This record gives sequence, C-alpha cells and structure tokens, in this order.
Amino acid sequence: MNETSTNDEQQVTVAPPDTTMAMVVYGLYLAGFVVGFTPLIGVVIAYVYRGKGPHWLDEHYRYQIRTFWISLVYGIIAFVLSFIGIGLLLMVALAVWMIIRCVKGFKGLQERRPPHNLETWLV
Repeated sequence: MNETSTNDEQQVTVAPPDTTMAMVVYGLYLAGFVVGFTPLIGVVIAYVYRGKGPHWLDEHYRYQIRTFWISLVYGIIAFVLSFIGIGLLLMVALAVWMIIRCVKGFKGLQERRPPHNLETWLV
C-alpha cells in the first residue's frame, strides 16, 4: 500500500455560520404588512436561535427581538393616538421605521457583521 498524503489534502475548512433563519425572521417581519401574525412567528424564531451562533449573528437576533417589542410599543401608541387623528401618520412612520430596520439587518447579515446602533429606539 502506498499511501501518501500532504497537508493540502488534510486541510479542514470551516463553514460560515448559517444566516438563513435570521433572514427568515427579517422576511417574516416584512411579511407582517400583508399577513399580520408573521412578526409573532419571527420573534419566536429569534428567541429560539439566540445564543446559538457567533457573536455578530446573536446580535442580529437581539436586534430582531428589540425591533419586535419596540414596534409593538410604537404600534399601541399609534393606535391610541389614531382616535385623535395623528395615529395614522404615526402608523406610516412605524411602517417606514420597520422597513429601514429590516433592510439594515439584511445588509448586515450579507456583510457578516452585527447591526449598527443596536440599542437605539430609532433607526
């Protein structure tokens, strides 16, 4: 038996972390504009997958969880204020805010980095 092996043949490649579920969560948040309950599914997925990846990916799940809860608070405020008329404008602003946060999240996932300004209530 003539077995020869080189270091090149024994190199181990490390697969990059799977960002599929984080992308699904952002997609579910955006789908919430059409089907209202999908953000709830997205936040459950974010809670389940949080802490199971590299730090930058865990920061995305944290960002997604914060986005859900902050949007819920903003949505309740906008609903209450809709009785005096200003709430409809706030709902439009909330939709724009949610789209911006999801797009920023998608971009961060593609670049394999955590989202910027994780602690902010704004964009």
